[in-house]
Amino acid sequence: MGGLRVLCIAIVLIHSHTIGAFAADGPLRVEAQPLRSASEFLSPALRAEQADPIRNRGMLWVEQGERLFTQPPPGGAPSCATCHARAETSMRGVAARLPAVDAASGQLVNLEGRVNECRIVRQSLPPLDYETDELLALTAYLTALSNGEPLAVSIDGPASAFYAYGQQLWNERQGQLNVACTQCHDQSVGRKLRGDTISSAVPTGYPAYRLEWQTLGSLHRRLRACQLGVRAQLFELGSREYLALELYLKSRARRHPIDAPALRR
Repeated sequence: MGGLRVLCIAIVLIHSHTIGAFAADGPLRVEAQPLRSASEFLSPALRAEQADPIRNRGMLWVEQGERLFTQPPPGGAPSCATCHARAETSMRGVAARLPAVDAASGQLVNLEGRVNECRIVRQSLPPLDYETDELLALTAYLTALSNGEPLAVSIDGPASAFYAYGQQLWNERQGQLNVACTQCHDQSVGRKLRGDTISSAVPTGYPAYRLEWQTLGSLHRRLRACQLGVRAQLFELGSREYLALELYLKSRARRHPIDAPALRR
């Protein structure tokens, strides 16, 4: 399966007008283009399904997340709603502002990190692993509460170093294919890759339901899949590398409205 993935990518690169830029080791030149969400490239049927809360498959996790938020967990710990009351009001816009630097630790924390921090500190519960149904459900619910809100992460002050690191990773060639994120998602938007259309990597729809996965998945899982595609060294889900990339991507797509959970091929 891995060999087929590499073969498909190689075929696309051979037929690409940018084959010279992909193969060369020199500095990358990127022309600014309007960002295009993957939602633009969905079939009419998938676009209609995404827009319909009854048919959108990701809404199953949103509904589960609402239950997890409002119901007390086993063992007598307080529920999320005990502190945050009406999530529709108290949590709206939160997902649009994360990741952000935690003042106490100085670390970059995303929505998954905030959920786990509350579990540890407020509920005396263990953290949830990435890609577990519980964490996906809570983040899907909390993100959906901010639908329509524009991304508004801060890259000032202590966040600037994380942003710069994410930008560096974005422009850095990786893996056996020696490809950088920018070469696909800045230079090749709209072209075909393995039957899918390359988008601008606008992260407004995550957690998203991918048909390839047949389940909901986080943005970090999607970033990891890209690394697998170019045969690069993989980072851990929730790592500083993926957090920095998440901050960079959300700053790059600032003012784009959240539309989660999205459907993706």
